[in-house]
Amino acid sequence: MTKKLIQWYPGHIAKAEKQLKENLNKVDLIFEVRDARIPLATSHPYLQKWLKGKKQLLIINRKDMIKKEILKSWDTQFRSEGKVPWWCDAKAGTGVLQIKQAAIRAGQELNKRREDRGMKHRAVRVLTLGFPNVGKSALINRLVNKKVVSSSRRAGVTRSLRWVRLGQDLDLLDAPGVLPPRLEDQNAALKLAICDDIGQAAYDVELVAIKFMNLLKNLNTKNEFKQELMFLEERYGILFDQKIKNETSWLLSAAQRHTSGDTIRMAQRLLDDFRKNLLGNISLEVP
Repeated sequence: MTKKLIQWYPGHIAKAEKQLKENLNKVDLIFEVRDARIPLATSHPYLQKWLKGKKQLLIINRKDMIKKEILKSWDTQFRSEGKVPWWCDAKAGTGVLQIKQAAIRAGQELNKRREDRGMKHRAVRVLTLGFPNVGKSALINRLVNKKVVSSSRRAGVTRSLRWVRLGQDLDLLDAPGVLPPRLEDQNAALKLAICDDIGQAAYDVELVAIKFMNLLKNLNTKNEFKQELMFLEERYGILFDQKIKNETSWLLSAAQRHTSGDTIRMAQRLLDDFRKNLLGNISLEVP
């Protein structure tokens, strides 16, 4: 199986990036949204350059898809770096109220400074930024408490910028997911592909599934996902403790058991089961 670089920069993302830069001067606060399963891989390398000192909230979505002890470890890690992470499950609404309150407090501070300069109060303008499919639109819908923007667990649903009013306190700008024009870190790109945080046209599904299994085997050395990997072995017949000469044999063996030898279907099934959280709470990045 030949190696293929993972790259994805469709036209709507290039257009969105241009629009984002044009709107940055109009916003007061940035919601940087990341995926809890891969909080480092979903950190945009150009974000701090774009923000130019603007206040931001680091929001880590899908907290329900990782183990509590790993969440605590990441929380400690981020705080040791001077960052305050706001953990949430935008789909269920967990943690969203605290994010809303933090944004309102930021708005009050902004309006106090405006008042000191003789200016009128106004709603704080918040821009949601992040990679595709990390849950930005789902977060906005939860903040507003109704479906005002399209939301789906696949990359590329939001394709244009849209302002949404949240009472008198917040104006939210929903933006498409943005990626660097070139994904230099292919390990991070692989994790984006596994988590469906990048368009499927960017990668070979069989190759990604095989690398996913190899990644799980390496994670198992820390013994933090033993129960989940045992479930995988039972479900697919993948034996992580055995040394496999040909890594494609993992996929072929599982395919022969479940999809009549169709390795593409088997690869897609394996990735879909992970994305739907059917394999248990597995973090692809561990602090």
